[in-house]
Amino acid sequence: MSSPQLNARAAELLKLLIERYVHDGQPVGSRTLARAFSVELSPATIRNVMADLEEFGFVSSPHTSAGRVPTARGYRYFVDSLLAPEPITEVERARIVDELVPGSRSPADLLHAASNLLSRLSAMAGVVTVPRRNVAVLRRIEFLPLSGGRVLAILVVNQREVQNRVLDMGRDYTAAELERYSNMINETYAGRDLVSLRRTLVDELADAQKSVNQALSDAAVLAERALSDRQEAEDYVLAGGTNLLAFQELGDVGRLRGLFEALDRKRDLLDLFDQCLTASGVQLFIGGESGYQVLDECSVVTAPYLVEGQVAGVLAVIGPTRMAYPRIIPLVAETARALSAGLKAEG
Repeated sequence: MSSPQLNARAAELLKLLIERYVHDGQPVGSRTLARAFSVELSPATIRNVMADLEEFGFVSSPHTSAGRVPTARGYRYFVDSLLAPEPITEVERARIVDELVPGSRSPADLLHAASNLLSRLSAMAGVVTVPRRNVAVLRRIEFLPLSGGRVLAILVVNQREVQNRVLDMGRDYTAAELERYSNMINETYAGRDLVSLRRTLVDELADAQKSVNQALSDAAVLAERALSDRQEAEDYVLAGGTNLLAFQELGDVGRLRGLFEALDRKRDLLDLFDQCLTASGVQLFIGGESGYQVLDECSVVTAPYLVEGQVAGVLAVIGPTRMAYPRIIPLVAETARALSAGLKAEG
């Protein structure tokens, strides 16, 4: 759904409303906007503009409050059309560089330092994924039946690396079934990297289920499970998760429980970060844009970092949608640059 282009007055009022709400965390009323606006506007004019912004889905009126708050769509318009990034201060830049200079630090120590830096400087959660040393490419996959509803998945990755996974599928398969499924996957997907292949399988599994293609659906389930179990060995470093308790919009017990479970479980967030490995520069997911319900009230700002000139991992800040995007986006970008430099020097 494309957003309308706002005129200068509406854009400035939206920008003022978002900046005030990010600062105070309280619904913003027309009187507050009138005092901050560059020229004098009547209360009626501001109310009319606010009504238009609400109709566009950029703001909403919580409960019976006279003020309004930005929506995820409003934040997205702000970031895409109105954002003026704040340069990193010299003090912050010096702190980032000092803590990410390799010296006697191991690469693992640098990842922890970067995660802690992001957390402390943003007052939110900082995440750094463990480097992927090389791209894993599927050469062949075989499925063999085991007892008790289990299946042995044998993956040949890159040139000669062989990985075995025991999958608890909850039902028995015949050897003929599994050979058929192996052939389907190998004929279609051999030579694909595992990260993009897993995302493709998830999409095609949904398509196969819609078309009632049982064979393709079963093959996709087995392959996706094999790749999913492989991914559990990957990891990320998290710092400052408890910082999220300070934000009242994340204060619902059920919502926080789901968020902390996702942070602990890691698989969902690793999937999200994998999407950023092939993107250049900073990526921003606001609310439901991440595709994960537990992040509906959160924003995730990510940037890739390099090892030996190749994208190796992703670092991120996770916080409420009410975050200071003009400051957080440059912070993430600068930390990614410094971590890349530190890992390069270390290597």
